[in-house]
Amino acid sequence: MSDVRHAIDDYLRLRRALGFKLRQHETALRDFARYLDRQGGPGMTTELAVAWATAPEHAHPYTWKRRLSIIRGFARYLQSLDPDTDVPSADHLAARYQRPIPFIYTQDEIRALIRAAGELTPEFRAITYQTLLGLLASTGMRVGEALRLNRADVDAHAQHLTIRSTKFGKSRIVPLHATVMQALVAYGGRRGEYMTRWPITDSFFVSIRGSRLLDPPVHRTFRRLVTGVGLSPRAGSGIPRIHDLRHSFTVATLRDWYATGQPVASQLPLLSAYLGHVNPVSTYWYLQTDPTLLRLAIERAERIPTVRP
Repeated sequence: MSDVRHAIDDYLRLRRALGFKLRQHETALRDFARYLDRQGGPGMTTELAVAWATAPEHAHPYTWKRRLSIIRGFARYLQSLDPDTDVPSADHLAARYQRPIPFIYTQDEIRALIRAAGELTPEFRAITYQTLLGLLASTGMRVGEALRLNRADVDAHAQHLTIRSTKFGKSRIVPLHATVMQALVAYGGRRGEYMTRWPITDSFFVSIRGSRLLDPPVHRTFRRLVTGVGLSPRAGSGIPRIHDLRHSFTVATLRDWYATGQPVASQLPLLSAYLGHVNPVSTYWYLQTDPTLLRLAIERAERIPTVRP
């Protein structure tokens, strides 16, 4: 299957030259190439592509469809080189994406999680997770954005962060409250004390091994913290996830705007920009998922005088 591997290299190189990152695509395609090796068949076929896509037995059907769509994109590229290439149909594994129902944390629950993080060992690990969770809860940043922060991205003088290479390939400035910046500066000092035994890394958040803090261990640790403080899904919510700190920040901000009489409609684009949403529609979604927000929005709409012709 060396021809397939070479084709994958060329395909990734071509699309990245057009600006695509394709990190998940590369992982999936290389796994698919290994799968073809194990099958020992004549090459890529629709049957093998579907079998690989549905290999994770307990995955959501949309996950299968997404895996197959990655193979379809690659197969279309191969077809441009070899017209006899078998391209899986878009009708295979039909499924619709459903957003996970968010778990909206209360302020007490967020404080409990940060306290629990303070009990992690060793001490520097506890400080790292307390600072990370505090930053996520107070800014609504994506977890990946926080983990990709470098030291140079934290400007204590201007009191803002620079988030680079976001989900949509753009960068943005995130202003911080003075208390949040104080916490980041304090963490930087403790990190400097700890890192005397390790080579210096550009990463802002570092592991106890002195390297950049990575996504998988962060999610594992957060799940243990959630279990430790006794959080579980409640009526109308999903499983508590670390990404839900972002949802909770957004919902709390919108609730506060409604409670204080702010012009929500005109300020939503500002919140969208702060969160890194490409379209305010993504921010409007929160109005639909939180019953309190939906009620506040309806009550405000009902107070708007009706204009008669």
